[in-house]
Amino acid sequence: MKKVLILGAGMVVKPMVEYLLKNGFGLMIASPMKERADEMINGNQLGSSLDWSMDDPETLEKLVNEYDITVSLLPYKYHSDVAVVCLRHGKSLVTSSYVQPGMLYLNEDAKKAGVLFLNEIGLDPGLDHMSAMRIIDHIHNKGGKVEEFYSLCGALPAPEAANNPLRYKFSWSPKGVILASRNSALYLKKGKKVFIEPADLFKDRFSYNFPGIGDLEVYPNRDSISYMDIYGIQETKTIYRGTFRYKGWCETLDAMKNLNMLDDNVVDYEGMTYTEFLAERGSMKTTNLRKDIAIRLGVAESSSAIKSFEFLGFFSDEKLLYHETTPFEITSDRMIHKMSLSDNERDMVILQHIFLASYPDGTKEVIKSAMIDFGTPSTNTSIARTVALPASIAVRMIMEKKINLKGVYRPVVPEIYNPVLDELKTLGIEMKEEYGLPESTPFPHSRQPKGA
Repeated sequence: MKKVLILGAGMVVKPMVEYLLKNGFGLMIASPMKERADEMINGNQLGSSLDWSMDDPETLEKLVNEYDITVSLLPYKYHSDVAVVCLRHGKSLVTSSYVQPGMLYLNEDAKKAGVLFLNEIGLDPGLDHMSAMRIIDHIHNKGGKVEEFYSLCGALPAPEAANNPLRYKFSWSPKGVILASRNSALYLKKGKKVFIEPADLFKDRFSYNFPGIGDLEVYPNRDSISYMDIYGIQETKTIYRGTFRYKGWCETLDAMKNLNMLDDNVVDYEGMTYTEFLAERGSMKTTNLRKDIAIRLGVAESSSAIKSFEFLGFFSDEKLLYHETTPFEITSDRMIHKMSLSDNERDMVILQHIFLASYPDGTKEVIKSAMIDFGTPSTNTSIARTVALPASIAVRMIMEKKINLKGVYRPVVPEIYNPVLDELKTLGIEMKEEYGLPESTPFPHSRQPKGA
């Protein structure tokens, strides 16, 4: 019997545990959250758990040596350290996180050791890579070129659960969601590079009508241009990776940035109220704060941003239970407290690719590929399914020697994406593809590029 070591027992692990146990794999979940791990295993004799953290490297060495493959669902900063241990014991590694420089450095060593370090095999990154590459390879195999490429993804509450002014609820790493709001962005638009400063991230947004859901807002996701090399589409004139949100999120997060509510500077807030915190952030008095904040932001008092601050309690006299801390911690903790998805609510994941392809005979076509997936209350969230199942399938394929690559990889090659996408389809996770759409098909759009 093949045995899998899973490091971590966070919010997306459960579907992986269920899939591997159902397919007859033995597994060990090593995590400080042992009780949560035991709930996932649910008495199955193929599963076991261990109270463990990265503070115990000796146990990690022992576990990696005993198991056939390791899955790291730890915070991304630990993946390279885990990979080094896997290298010592000649074991392959699977993660759903972005490839880090320390991981890339191990590529040649992994090849020599005959092991695969497969990264970015989740949702975004992961499912987005695989579904895009299947179409890109289709275009290239016909001798065509990718002229424009948009990839838009969002993990959101289902429409009926989007019932607060931000129209957002956390179904995965809450701190990670909010931290991502501080990123800069870079994309290519009609041949010109567009760089977006972190302060302007949510100002650079556009609307997109997703079938069955309606109008959503999109803002840019990190560095899109690097994917020209990753996807092998150096010929493209437009490449844009974006994040879907309902209307309300972008305006509110932009307001929080304007008021320095996501800063990392440590301040003594002992004895302050939330109103006093907001006034301190805006360098204002507490009197008429709602009106003054609206004027500062250039919005109406009835705007989404002001309603969101009200909903989160930033105009209340409730005391802060902090001493020395950062505005980011206060703001993010408040959002998590007020905006978590409840057990009886559904989340959803939506993914949309749009290509403009041209061919040697002068013809062009627009290709669309879209997915919508809903979670099941009290069972599994959609974000957990769409992150964990691609990684789970990859583990199975590696163990069954259906994936035989060696080195450090993303799932952008047919040997990985074809079997994983085919298996995902049997689990109800599938991209619906439309080929041969006219060149006149409307494309997403953002503001005109200002920089190069």
